[in-house]
Order: sequence, then C-alpha cells, then structure tokens
Amino acid sequence: MKFSSFTIRIFAILFCVKQINCAEKNTKARYRKSFINPYPRFKAHYDKGDPGEPLFLTPLIADPKWTKEMIRNISRVNHKDFEDIESYSGYLTVDPNYNSNMFFWYFPSEEDPAYSPVVLWLQGGPGASSLFGLFAENGPFEFNEDGELGKRNYTWSKTHNLIYIDNPVGTGFSFTDHEEGYARNEKTVGHNLHEAVQQLYEIFEWSGNSDFWIAGESYAGKYVPALAYHIHKVQNSIDTRTIIPLKGMAIGNGLSDPIHQLQYGDYLYQLGLIDEHGLIEFNEAEKKGKDCIATHKMDCAFEVFDNLLNGDMTNGSLFHNLTGFNYYYNYLRTKEDNRTHALGTFLQSSTVRKAIHVGNMTFHDIDTINKVEIHLKEDIMDTVAPWISELLNTYIVCIYNGQLDIIVAYPLTRNYLQHLKYKDANLYKIATREVWRMEDGEIAGYAKHAGNLIEIMVRNAGHMAPADQPKWMYFLIDHLTHYKKFN
Repeated sequence: MKFSSFTIRIFAILFCVKQINCAEKNTKARYRKSFINPYPRFKAHYDKGDPGEPLFLTPLIADPKWTKEMIRNISRVNHKDFEDIESYSGYLTVDPNYNSNMFFWYFPSEEDPAYSPVVLWLQGGPGASSLFGLFAENGPFEFNEDGELGKRNYTWSKTHNLIYIDNPVGTGFSFTDHEEGYARNEKTVGHNLHEAVQQLYEIFEWSGNSDFWIAGESYAGKYVPALAYHIHKVQNSIDTRTIIPLKGMAIGNGLSDPIHQLQYGDYLYQLGLIDEHGLIEFNEAEKKGKDCIATHKMDCAFEVFDNLLNGDMTNGSLFHNLTGFNYYYNYLRTKEDNRTHALGTFLQSSTVRKAIHVGNMTFHDIDTINKVEIHLKEDIMDTVAPWISELLNTYIVCIYNGQLDIIVAYPLTRNYLQHLKYKDANLYKIATREVWRMEDGEIAGYAKHAGNLIEIMVRNAGHMAPADQPKWMYFLIDHLTHYKKFN
C-alpha cells in the first residue's frame, strides 16, 4: 500500500501529537502534591476587564530619576474595597539571569509605622501563596461566610509593618522565565528572599528601630529559618546592600526536621483514631521512612509520607484507609473546609489585579502541576534543624503549634525541639511549662521558655492557628515582637 506525501505528513503530525500527550501524561503521573496542602484549591484567571500592567520595581530602584517616594507612590494600592487601608504591592526581581520575580503586598502598621516592628509572613505548601495568610489568617481583610470582604478585628498590621511575599519563585503571582529559576533547596530560597527583603528596605526606608521578624507556618518551617540563616551568614559581607535588623522568627506547625517529626502512629493511637493493628502498620512505615532519611534517600522518604498520609500515589493513604478522614489539619474535622474559596473569585477580578499591580500575570495555584514542589522534591524530607540550632544562639525563636493538628502535630514538634543542639538545649529539657492565660483569665495555651527558645501550644487550634484563634495569635505575635511577657 502506498501513501501520498500529504497522508504521510498527517500521520507524522498525529504521531507527534500523541508523543506530546504521552509525555504530558507521564509528567502528570510523576507529579505528586506535598503532604502538607491545607490551602484552598482554586483557579485564578482574570475576567474580561482591563487588569493593567504588572509593576516591576527593581529597575526603578536603580534609576536615579526615581526617588524612593516616587516608587512608593506608584506602588500604592488603590481599590474601592481597600480605601481605608494603606498598602503597597508589586514585583521585585531577585534573579535577573532567569527573570525571577517575587510578588509582595505590604501593609504599614496602623499605629506607628515609623517604629513598629517589620514582620514578613511566608506561607507553606510548598507552592502556597501568602495571600492565603493575608485573607484567611492575619491580614487586615477577611471574607465572611457569604464571600463578602470585610476588615479583620485582630490583624497583625495593627501594630506591625506587615509584608506578604509569594515564595518561593513560581508560587502564587511570583514567577520565573526559566526552569533554572526555581529553587532546588533552601539555600536558594533564603538567597532569593534576602534579595527581595533588601529591596523592600530600600523602598520603604524602615528605620533601624524597626526590628525585623520572620513568621510563617507549615512548610515555611523550612523557609523561615532559610531566610534567617542567610541573613545571619551574609549580613556583614560586601555583597549586602542593606543591613536587616533581624531579631527573631516565629514558626507555626512547621515541618523543619522530618526525621524527628515522623511519629504519627503513637499520636493517632493515643487519640483513638487507630487501634493497635494500625499502630503496628504506622510504626513499620515510619521506621522505613527514617531509614530513608538517614541514608539521604529523600525520594524514598517522600513515598513513605505519601503512603502514610497523602495518598497521591496510592489508592488512599494508610491514614485515610484506617480512619476515614479526608482532612488532617484539625482532628475535630473530617473533611475540607471551603470557607476561603471566595479568594479565587476575588483574584479573578481585573480591578483587583490592576490595583495590586499584577496585570494579567498567571496565578500559580497549588492544585495544578506544582513546579515549585517538583523542583523542591529532594528538599521536602531534609532538615533545617542545624540552622535553627545556630540561630538560637543569637536570635529569639518562637515555635508555636495548634493543639488539634495532625499533619504537624504538637508532639512531633516537641520531639524535634528536644533533639536541637544549641547552648541552652539542656535548659529546654528541664524548663517549667506554664499556663498561658489571657487578661480575662481564659486559657489560651501553654508556654515554655529556655534561653532564646519559646515553645507554645495554642489551645483549640489546628494547623492554621491564626485562622482558628485570631485573638490569641495576635496577642502572641504582638507580645513576641514587643518583648512583653506572655503571663
């Protein structure tokens, strides 16, 4: 049988299309979500209106024709829903070689911006936008049950200069033009964040009296120490343009030291969510996971976590199969909470996009192919405990944990803290645990102090403590950054 040249070309095109589709399917088959993914899943495409143009501030910083006041004015957010709240946003280039840019949104302190502490909030994921923290946890805005935007009563911006950055590059509105621009490890994460923070200090000219604090939750248990450690190491180098007055950090329900946080079996057994047979299964899997980490087989360790809890690569995780739970961020709930889905609709608005200076840039949501996580897959089960140990010798480190979390449960956090090697490690092991009460006498949690380490358990809170207990968490961050006693 003979084919015409036209027919042959058609076969060739169809073959190529098939190969591309197969390759795409293989990529999706290899893709796995992180075992820490408490964030709302949404698609954020702008509507048919005019979203304006994205605002890149880095070239303006280097241009002598642009004063700092002019840069601040052009980055001011103007929108009818935000009229009463002063804020600024835009893009900061952190790696010009790959055109890697990070999106920020900054809210000056409502009380005394000239002298208030500067707090940077980082979300986890990896690959979760810090806009979740802004609208669902501690920013000046929140959505009610009807999806309407209103003001939050206990916003951290009341007494802090509060910054949100979509981190790492490729998260949320942050982006890069090259695969090489994605972070493969926490050293790159720390470097890129430091570049962004230095530029923010140049633009907003915070005084040396405004202490700098880094806060975050979940997988930011890696990001927060990464930035703090990078600042600690390079602060006095000749490449540092701006001195950052780092004072400390706060990590909530953070994955920081997986080898010492892989202890789910005993915890779930004590909660009554699994029986002795389930405990044996968990213990066997956890031993395998720890062996993988000890031999630096991080992909193997990730598979163990996937089989235990996430179930992305298996027909349901062991946790789901034994408990029936589809939710592991608060053991009082068995399924996902959809309260924050209004954020997706909000980000589709061209008027909002124009106001926050992102234009028609893609919003990378965590439910699509998460390139941030794919490039960090060898990092997920690695540790930053040595960095935290070194930082504890110089800076204040607050580790808080919601009582009701499963994925990064309080006993798991305490176990890794007990293994930290720093100058006051023995003090932590013998320190007295105190009841943390609010002024009205209500018990908010329990606190333990040892040198620069403050460990807090937040009562009646899950994985996202600021969302579950906003009043108590505002009290916590305000007392921490203003050096007030908790009791």
